[in-house]
Amino acid sequence: LPPAASAVPAAAARSLSTVKKTRNVGIIAHIDAGKTTTTERMLRLSGAVQREGRVDNGDTTTDFLIQERERGITIQSAAVHFGWRDATICLIDTPGHVDFTIEVERSLRVLDGAVLVVDAVAGVQAQTETVWRQAQRHGVPA
Repeated sequence: LPPAASAVPAAAARSLSTVKKTRNVGIIAHIDAGKTTTTERMLRLSGAVQREGRVDNGDTTTDFLIQERERGITIQSAAVHFGWRDATICLIDTPGHVDFTIEVERSLRVLDGAVLVVDAVAGVQAQTETVWRQAQRHGVPA
């Protein structure tokens, strides 16, 4: 076979290997439970960023819309990726406000798993139960 033809299967095998080592993980919870803060911490611990952004300062990686930075809430789901051990994690930070539940619904359709964040002080809220049921409905372990 010509060199180009033999390179195609090798490139396809590398691509398949990369896909097998990629995990789509969502952060879900009620509003102000700490989803974006958890996302920022994971980015720093993985080495993807040197400094964690803070919601209160309006400088987080995933809250990029002007309204998100001004209001201190996530409105639109945002994806970031980082390496962890021998895998690539695609992390999706989702909104917690009930008005943006459709964003959580859309994100759940592509997730391999989710981290359900529960505020230690406020405990389980109505929206916590809503996102939990959404994850169950889509077969996403949380």
